[in-house]
Amino acid sequence: MARLLIYLLAGFVFTSTGMAASSSGKVIKVLPHFLDLEGRESLNPSLYERDAYQALLRRDPKKRSALRFDVQWKSKQDRPLLLKVEMRGGKGSEATEAAVEKSERHLSGFSKWSGLTLSGDPYQKFGELISWRVTLWDGDKLVGEKKSFLW
Repeated sequence: MARLLIYLLAGFVFTSTGMAASSSGKVIKVLPHFLDLEGRESLNPSLYERDAYQALLRRDPKKRSALRFDVQWKSKQDRPLLLKVEMRGGKGSEATEAAVEKSERHLSGFSKWSGLTLSGDPYQKFGELISWRVTLWDGDKLVGEKKSFLW
């Protein structure tokens, strides 16, 4: 029994140190929001009000002007990383795709929130959002990712 416990503990230590060494960034949370014609996601700062206003914007596309992704992320890098949002959607019977990206610098420690917005003509051509993927890049190396269920 003691030997089994030692093997499990050793496996956990080797697995966790290997993962920590390879991980230099992480996408923690992604919140997609519609923006109204005045660029607001909510009329009041309350989360309940935000959710109710988002439901209203979801039902009435004529009241929308953009789609913003609020992304919480963190990194151990001390250089700018590329944050990229890829979207799949549909307009009528046509499948659409769009992407927005932003180069951001983050100091180690706490997480950071960044907003990436699809607006204007690209948003009008995009249609309804079906799925999304957010990636964090250090040059050509993928260091973090979060995606929706349908991606």
